[in-house]
Amino acid sequence: MANAVHTFHALAFVENFPLKELALLYPEAKRTHHRLWFPAPAGGTVFMFPSGALVFHDMGQPARETEIARLRRALPGLSDAQVLTEEFSVREVAGARPDIEGGELVVDQLTFERAGVVALSIAQSAAMEYYERIVDQMFTETDRLVDKLEKTGTMPIFTRALHRFIGAAIGTRSEVLSVLHLFDKPDAAWDDPGAEKIYEQLRAEFDLVDRHQALELKLRSVQDALELVTDIARDKRLVWLEISIVLLIVLEIGLNLFRR
Repeated sequence: MANAVHTFHALAFVENFPLKELALLYPEAKRTHHRLWFPAPAGGTVFMFPSGALVFHDMGQPARETEIARLRRALPGLSDAQVLTEEFSVREVAGARPDIEGGELVVDQLTFERAGVVALSIAQSAAMEYYERIVDQMFTETDRLVDKLEKTGTMPIFTRALHRFIGAAIGTRSEVLSVLHLFDKPDAAWDDPGAEKIYEQLRAEFDLVDRHQALELKLRSVQDALELVTDIARDKRLVWLEISIVLLIVLEIGLNLFRR
């Protein structure tokens, strides 16, 4: 239909979605390695992505709430915290080339495959928003450690808190890279030139490439800084160990002299 407007609502949860398990609880759904989708009873389509992003295509508020409640029943441990809620519109205009106008994507026709490309792009943007917040927190904490090192010139001998932070940083880095690398170029973008154009327009609109690169750079900076801090902490413990050994030797010599 000419000039039809389609809406996409995205929600991002803290937890990742186990698509394989969810597929068993949603028998009507179809699943690939990257996403799970099914038609909603009230109309529209639900897309789920491993990053914990849920995208509704052409679904009103009551229908969305029904599906969220169903998801919570399927995943009882799902937190109440929704990291991000985002809305995006796509307008169909006969003969139009894929383009962004006034914050809206304009296309000549929105097929299911193209709708999947839009859903994937919004899901990736939502996932990045969540991980950007986490990585920024890590970056701030790392800056605090480096600041402390700059002022004191050393690290505390007891490094339990540092090791906990390093463990959390490694876990976050692994999760970020593994989840974001799931958002590869969709198959539809290879088969349909129009879908590829849509994919390119949305990646530019959501600034996905630059944000992905910025995340990786920050993670690399955090890793380099933590390696430096860890080396300094280890060197300090080795110095204290050597001092302890020397003191024990001196004590032993003193005791032997005292006995004589």
